[in-house]
Amino acid sequence: MDVVTLVAIGLLTGATTVLFGFGGGFVAVPVVVWADAALGTAALPVATATSALVMVVNAAFATAVTPRPVLLALRGSGALLPLLAAGACAGAYASRFAPPALTRWAFVAYIALTALDLLLRPGFLRTETAPGTEPARPLPAAAGAPIGALAAFLGVGGSVMTVPAMRRAGHPMRVATALANPLTLVVALPAVTVSLAASPLPAATATGTGLVGLVDPYAAGALLLGALPVIAVLRRRPPRIPDRIHACAYLALLGLVALAMLLPDPGPGRA
Repeated sequence: MDVVTLVAIGLLTGATTVLFGFGGGFVAVPVVVWADAALGTAALPVATATSALVMVVNAAFATAVTPRPVLLALRGSGALLPLLAAGACAGAYASRFAPPALTRWAFVAYIALTALDLLLRPGFLRTETAPGTEPARPLPAAAGAPIGALAAFLGVGGSVMTVPAMRRAGHPMRVATALANPLTLVVALPAVTVSLAASPLPAATATGTGLVGLVDPYAAGALLLGALPVIAVLRRRPPRIPDRIHACAYLALLGLVALAMLLPDPGPGRA
């Protein structure tokens, strides 16, 4: 996969960061798996680690340019943040020892179950009152550790868990997706630290793939080159999307990502 293709995918990760709170993980994981197919079964751990780095940078930048009144909606969630970070440390460490096939199918299964939950259970697509018309509730602190652990283990950042939870707490989609970025940052930072400190993979040495720990800096740099300008533009001029359409688009994106991970890997070499 050449740098132009990776930059183009980076444009998409920038858009998903702003519009859906996905810091890049749901797009970056399958893309880096394809890009590093020469690593064989080691491609998924590398994709998970690389996506965590992309998420840290995307989420940090998106948080920095988010209006302060929106960020103030996180007041009352102080205990949630350290528990998210603690769970993320555990999940990132556990991912180093999990069989790649387990991580891949857990990734697909979690997205599929989440999509079904959003379709069938009220509170996401079907709400009793218009989101934003009543005071929103903070996320329970007890949810921090399991969210952080599962998100870091799968390399997905956490927005797939936090966005539905915040919407069911009474936030409209534009606020729920914006608040997912600082929460993603808390989850992804420990995962990146663990990944960068990891020992080089034998498969990377054998194929000549220049990894830093478990991170592919070539793929990460190209993805960020495309993503950061898009984040800057969309945060400055956010599109006006009706709340229900925004929620439906979020659900559709989950389905597309699950399908992408089900596609067979390309042959040897950088796809």
